[in-house]
Amino acid sequence: MFPLKARTIVVGIAGASLVVMLSFLSTAAAGLSLVDQAGRTITVDKPFSRIISLYGAHTENLRFLGLDREIIGVARSDSHDKRFSSKPWFSYHDDPEKFLGARPDLVLVRPMIELGYPGLIKRLERSGITVASLQPATVEEMYDYWIALGTLSGRETRAAKMVADFQRQVAFYRSLTQGVTSKKRVYFEAIHSRMKTFTPGSMALFALEAAGGINVAGDASSSRGTNIGNYGKERILSHGKEIDVFLAQQGVMNQVSLGMIKDEPGFGIIKAVRNNQVYLIDEMIVSRPGFRLLQGIRTIGEILYPELFGNLAE
Repeated sequence: MFPLKARTIVVGIAGASLVVMLSFLSTAAAGLSLVDQAGRTITVDKPFSRIISLYGAHTENLRFLGLDREIIGVARSDSHDKRFSSKPWFSYHDDPEKFLGARPDLVLVRPMIELGYPGLIKRLERSGITVASLQPATVEEMYDYWIALGTLSGRETRAAKMVADFQRQVAFYRSLTQGVTSKKRVYFEAIHSRMKTFTPGSMALFALEAAGGINVAGDASSSRGTNIGNYGKERILSHGKEIDVFLAQQGVMNQVSLGMIKDEPGFGIIKAVRNNQVYLIDEMIVSRPGFRLLQGIRTIGEILYPELFGNLAE
């Protein structure tokens, strides 16, 4: 995808956004560098090979890039995943000595950890351990994020193929509903207790739209720069007659049940609730910046258009 020559990769310099720009250097000097979301420049003279990942998406994507032995530690939440259960787990609450004892050459975090635990980050860096803070907010940024992970781990070719494969499959899913003249209108819940939905540009809405759904809450605005925004019950109910399907992510971020949604005061006027078209979707396949987002697209497609998505080969 990219020429094998020296270049600088800038990965989101400010805020929660992630933007990767490739600027080719005029010199032929070996090595790559990238700037992460904390603004630090990371030079990659050789692939990092002893990696601790403190964010589940990093762990999943590294594994997808063909890395296993190189992952020497994962976040505590990942230790419950059978794919990573044999890996030692680490937490940003841990004493830095636990990290130092594992002898990592790279610790992958995300901005929330960077901002919340600066003492740990500084201690690791003083000890010569490279720290990279990455977290994409949109699908376009996700592609660049995969390339950045590939650059750090020496899997650039695999990362480029990952992007191409993902884009090809998304194009296929989109093609399935091109002939649908009356597409399903959907409200996609992010957090039930606060009546929050996803904002335009989010991965969850990308999955919904790639599956042929129409987001009824397109006027939702971001809350504190995230991809989730306040919407409120009154605005949800104002769309009640047009909501064909009510989707809700379910997981740590939204510990909701079908009963909670159906029994919510006032929700009885929502068309989808009356017609029993309320569905829960694992947040891991619609909110994480990983290849499993394809599974989210397909799952939503099977709900909205079972006649088109229901008989696809695995």
